[in-house]
Order: sequence, then structure tokens, then C-alpha cells
Amino acid sequence: MGRAARWVIGARRSPLSRAQAEWVGRRLSALRPDMAIEYRFIASAGDQSDGGDAGRNVDDAAGADAGSRPANPLSLAAGTGPAPRPANPLSPAAEASAGGQPTHSSSPAAGVKGLFTEDIQSAVLAGSIDMAVHSLKDLPAITPDGVELSAIPAREDPRDVLVLRDDLLAAGRESATDGLAVLQRLPPEARVGTSSLRRSAQLRACREDLDPQPVRGNVGTRLEKLNAGRFEALVLAAAGLRRLGVWPAGTALLEDDYWLPAPGQGALAVQCRTGGAAAANARIICDPAARAEVTAERALLALLEGGCRTPVAARAVWKTGEVRLRAAVYDVEGGAAVCGSESGDSAEAAAVGRRLARRMLEAGAARLIERARRLDR
Repeated sequence: MGRAARWVIGARRSPLSRAQAEWVGRRLSALRPDMAIEYRFIASAGDQSDGGDAGRNVDDAAGADAGSRPANPLSLAAGTGPAPRPANPLSPAAEASAGGQPTHSSSPAAGVKGLFTEDIQSAVLAGSIDMAVHSLKDLPAITPDGVELSAIPAREDPRDVLVLRDDLLAAGRESATDGLAVLQRLPPEARVGTSSLRRSAQLRACREDLDPQPVRGNVGTRLEKLNAGRFEALVLAAAGLRRLGVWPAGTALLEDDYWLPAPGQGALAVQCRTGGAAAANARIICDPAARAEVTAERALLALLEGGCRTPVAARAVWKTGEVRLRAAVYDVEGGAAVCGSESGDSAEAAAVGRRLARRMLEAGAARLIERARRLDR
């Protein structure tokens, strides 16, 4: 009997990255039992600069925590928050109607993203690992020479979630299933942990009084900070919680009919050396629907020149050979967002993304992205 082929899967050292790499390994082993899978976990520049942020939302940027627990937090059940703004913040006045290689000092479009992928990609090129597993939204739009995006497996839940502090949940448990309802019932000027410009803008689009506060650390650290009283709630990615097997009692989904996620959220990317045997093996776990969805989302993001520090949201949905894409660019100063939608054949998913991006640019999205970049300087 021949010796089983040995393949090394590499990823970051964070708990979430490990869970994602092992998930990919199990999928490969299920389809190719003859494959011997090993793992190598690598400390990326992003981990070193951000304290090993497992479950880090890539559109989050590092920041300091602030604040202390209020002496008498208001009950959700009391309904004492200010009157909510319209329930669908994705209906702004500015509606766009519609039927090289990254480095540690990368461009604004690449932003923090390259810090979390570059060292793993270098290991692929050096041959110390055969396959690199990333959160897809970590990947800059430009792929280094010699590396290819070999597979996008089936996508996990792309939505964001609102996680409520335990004491507030106890006072209003009946509200903790719908994220918008929970958001609207938070105490006045509630502190919501997120370092994402996109999420901060979305929070303020729902309620002007909310106070987005930067938060760092892995999922466990963030939840500890939440229940220590630094925030009334957190915004996190559902996919990260599900992959880690963590779902706090106060978790409420933010549905994408009113709260779009980051482009590529919930998807994984498997990168290999271009044209190699590892790439051919990785392709067996590629999911056509997930690939079409994220292709449309990333094409839109690339043309908008958006990155992890720009308030761009997008969600594509594949159905029976067609992909429908919705997107928004938010105003960090609280003005109207630029939103739009586009659909087309899934075989032309990139063209769908580019068409929508062009219309959004014509409707003023470039101005909002530049405003966000000035704020970040």
C-alpha cells in the first residue's frame, strides 16, 4: 500500500484561525481519506501588533478600550432608550438605483489586511506549508505572484451579531432574539464595543446617541470586557462565534435586510502555490455558490478602493445560477449612505460587482470613502 500524501496546512496562531484551519483539514480528509494532514500555526505581523486577535473582525482596527460600568445600568425591559430612527437604515436619500504584492506598509485599500496574511503567504511561497487558510475578508485584493486563491469552501453565516451584557439580558430577555430590537432598546448613550468604521457608522445610522467604543483582543477577551462593564453590547461576526462553538446567551442576529456585513465576511480562503499539486487538491472543497458571492463582493470592494478602514458593506446571495449583490458605503460623519443593488449571472459575478461599484461611485461613494480615510489619518 502506498504512503499517504502529506499536506501541511498553515494559519495564524489565534484560536479562530486554528479552528478554521482544522475545519478545512476535516473537509479535505472527508473527501480524500488518503490525505495525511498536518498543521503549522504562524504568528503574523497583525497578531504581534494587535495582541493575537482571535476572531478579529478584519474591518476592525486596533484601539484602546475605555469606560467603566455604570452604577445603575438601565433595563432593556424598561424601554428607556431614545426613540429609534427608521427601522431600515439601508434606505438613505442617496440611493444608487439598480434593476503587485502587499507589504507591511501597504496601501490604504489593503490597510491592516496584509498584516494578517502576508507572513502566511510567505510560508506558502517558501514551501514550509502547502495550503494557507485565511478569513477571506483578511485578504487584500492583490495576490502575491506565485500564490493563487485555490478554494473558497462553503460559507459560514455572514451576518453580524449584537452581544448584550449579561445583566442587561437578564432584565430584557424577551428582546434578545432580533438584533435591531435589542439595539433600539439599549440604554441612552450605550457603549457598543467595535473598532470597525463600518459598524460604528451603522450603529449611528440606527441610533445617533449610541457610543461606539474601540475594543481589542480575541473573542473571549472581548466578552470578558463586555461583562466587566466596559460596554453595554458588542458587535461581532456570527461566523467567528459559530466556528469557535461560542454563542453567548445575549447574542442577537443583525439581519442583512437592514445591516449588511463586510465584503467576504463568513467565507474562508485557501491559498496555495500557483499550479501546484496542493492547489489541485484544495479545489475539491471549493463551493461554487460561495465563490460567486465573494467574487462579486470583492470586485465591488476593489473598484471602490475600499479596505478594512473604510465603511463599506456588501452581501451577495447566489441562487440558481444568479448572484444578487447589495452594498452600502456609510458616512462616518453621520450623513446619508450610498446604497445600491445589482444582479446577474453568477458566471459574471465580478462584472456584477464592478457595475454596482461604478454606480455607487457616481452617486458619491468616493467622497464618503475619502472622508473615512481622512478621519483615519
